[in-house]
Amino acid sequence: MEKLTQETVNFTENNIEKIAALFPNAITETKDADGKLRRAVNFDQLKQLLSDEVVDGDECYEFTWVGKKQSIIEGNRPIRKTLRSCKEESKNWDSTENLYIEGDNLDVLKLLQNSYLNKVKMIYIDPPYNTGNDFVYRDNFKVSKEDYEEELGLFDEEENRLFKNTDSNGHFHSDWCSMMYPRLQLARNLLTDDGVIFISIDDNEVHNLRKICDEVFGEENFLTEIVWKHTQQSKNDERFFSRHYNINLVYSRNIEILPNFFFERTDSDNKNYSNPDNDSKGMWRSGDVRSPNYRKTLCYDILAPDGNIIRPPVNGWRWSKETLIKKIRNKEIIFKNDFTGIIRKIYLCDQQGRTPENLWEGDKFGTTRQAAAEIKSLFDDIQVFDTPKPKQLVIQMAKLISDKNAIILDFFSGSATTAHAVMQLNAEDGGNRKFIMVQLPEETDPKSEAYKAGYKNICEIGKERIRRAGKKIEEELKAKSKEGELFEEKDTKKLDTGFRVLKVDSTNMKDVYYSPSEYNQQMLLKLENNIKGDRTDIDLLYGVLLDWGVPLSLPHITEKIGDKDVHFVNDADLVACFEDNVPEEVIREIAGRKPLRVVFRDSSFRNSPDKINVTEIFKTLSPETTIKVI
Repeated sequence: MEKLTQETVNFTENNIEKIAALFPNAITETKDADGKLRRAVNFDQLKQLLSDEVVDGDECYEFTWVGKKQSIIEGNRPIRKTLRSCKEESKNWDSTENLYIEGDNLDVLKLLQNSYLNKVKMIYIDPPYNTGNDFVYRDNFKVSKEDYEEELGLFDEEENRLFKNTDSNGHFHSDWCSMMYPRLQLARNLLTDDGVIFISIDDNEVHNLRKICDEVFGEENFLTEIVWKHTQQSKNDERFFSRHYNINLVYSRNIEILPNFFFERTDSDNKNYSNPDNDSKGMWRSGDVRSPNYRKTLCYDILAPDGNIIRPPVNGWRWSKETLIKKIRNKEIIFKNDFTGIIRKIYLCDQQGRTPENLWEGDKFGTTRQAAAEIKSLFDDIQVFDTPKPKQLVIQMAKLISDKNAIILDFFSGSATTAHAVMQLNAEDGGNRKFIMVQLPEETDPKSEAYKAGYKNICEIGKERIRRAGKKIEEELKAKSKEGELFEEKDTKKLDTGFRVLKVDSTNMKDVYYSPSEYNQQMLLKLENNIKGDRTDIDLLYGVLLDWGVPLSLPHITEKIGDKDVHFVNDADLVACFEDNVPEEVIREIAGRKPLRVVFRDSSFRNSPDKINVTEIFKTLSPETTIKVI
């Protein structure tokens, strides 16, 4: 039986595997920090294989900073951590498909790589703007004792660098870029091929963020910079310009397959449409008949019904002569009343929507003042968060994504505006979008209103906002339902305002699980098992879901089979039994359910013959099942 790794993906090893498959002669061996041999890439050899000329020393265009290489290594480095469930802080645990994850988002993004690879349709993040105020994220940098003592900044006892970025830091921009780069690399993996990421930013780092995103997502996948007017008030204390706008960078995973974006049309959008000739297709407006570029074949005369000759525009007509004649017959093109020209009809019924502009302003998109008012109205007029984004801004972004069942991720979730926006939009259009919020449990300032109100960290604010916003949305829907104002597809009972709380923690497994060869037989005998004593079956289950790439939002139940607890995820997508000495009749009952996957503990079997017997039982009763152990 194959053993689950219980650690995140090692992207470096995966990349070396891919290179080895294409260029095996570029692979060599080297020793790691512990003196063990491991495979590596001979980059000089690889460069030569990819070029007809020697490329060393050639100048090239690139964006770099102090610490970039280390940040890439950090993003690729696997971790031995897990997510532990916190049912008591959750809402509607058994039925919800939403997730709220507490922990460093770099760890969380690594942990989600298997379960949500290529599954997230939209990402919205509002990262630290690097304005000179402190931002704190822990990234693991292995340093020598000398470097450790000399390095600017702070480290904890595990050599985790504490990013406290202020404008007095000589690495002001470098630290911020090093924080963002690996997170965006990992986030890209989670996007569907037609997925989109929106990133709010201001003038301080937009130039660097654009270059990072061009590198991570590909500059060909850049869609636009949305200019969002976040305030109506001028600031007379600014020296040069009163800043009214922030930027939202928009990138796709693959622009080639991304559907067109549309906003819903409004009365204002349709004001130029009419139907003066009672066309059976309905309202229309006139469109351009000229070719945008000169082509000789499009330059031809048109004979009007009164015998008048209509000369072509400078660049010619928009269509070939055959196509234009067909459109005249179909009355898609008509002649002007005086027969001096032609009119192209653009029908309202053919318009899917309105192409969005990249200047967003007005109540439709919200302002920072409105965002602050939203928070205060939910928290009894207490300002528990200083810099929220308005939910309307995120709602308009989500409306551009046509999939009403999309997974929407925010890994700098702050006050959980994105979760609020997802629930609100689902209530408005009957969608079933799911959210994943990720937030570092950063402590609130003891002098702040939030702290005085009992919220000791940002996560407590975010979770409480989701609870209160969800309750308010449900109450509003019920009121509208009584008044008969809801569309049929808006079923208040189906609206998901719950969330599962999961928290980053150290691995469920003891060190012996990862390196049993380093323990002698006598030491192994003293260890009762390879699982930490404070971990429950549910802890183990979520560790398995992460390792095996199963979504964390799936429903799961626990059944007694014989005297053993057996966990069923989404009926039989995955079945887990972590009991010792599982008898054959329990194995047969599990196999009879024909699960896609099944996992046991090593100690579920007394010896190797028992393991072989289990394998044979599944071959007979459920040959399609994949079996693994921890």
